[in-house]
Amino acid sequence: MGEENKATKWEGKAIVEVRGTNEEIVWSVLEDFCNLHKWLPIDTCYKFEGVDGQPGVVRYCASTKKGTVKWFKEKLLTIDHVQRCLSYEIVGNNMGFKNYVAIMKVLPLKISDDEGVGCMIEWECVCDPVEGWSLQDLHSYIGNFLNFMANKIELSYSPLFK
Repeated sequence: MGEENKATKWEGKAIVEVRGTNEEIVWSVLEDFCNLHKWLPIDTCYKFEGVDGQPGVVRYCASTKKGTVKWFKEKLLTIDHVQRCLSYEIVGNNMGFKNYVAIMKVLPLKISDDEGVGCMIEWECVCDPVEGWSLQDLHSYIGNFLNFMANKIELSYSPLFK
């Protein structure tokens, strides 16, 4: 077992720019907690229990790859519409995540007058080490998902990409 697997907790963080799209639009994507499948490469995401948009709501997400279903349930812990941030925890999964808590934020960014206004999405997480993964795998996982999401938002909303 490598040194990184002996760590009590793993911490992951990724930040991505979303060009040509304002903070309000990007926040509308993140705050729509039970529609993650619209923005990430997963097959399904729906409300499993609770009230949409309220702390305590649980979403179920799943994808099938090579005949194997990978799934997770995530519970919204906090949501702050003024600061444009939310936190959630994984409450069940078959991917090896334990004690996973994440915070996602939409942050302002002024790219340039030529390109228009953009913003950033920041995704931070803390979890127990995941069996069969390295800490770099965790960083790649959240970075890849965040880049995919930013690209899809840009293609959907930014006049720069129309």
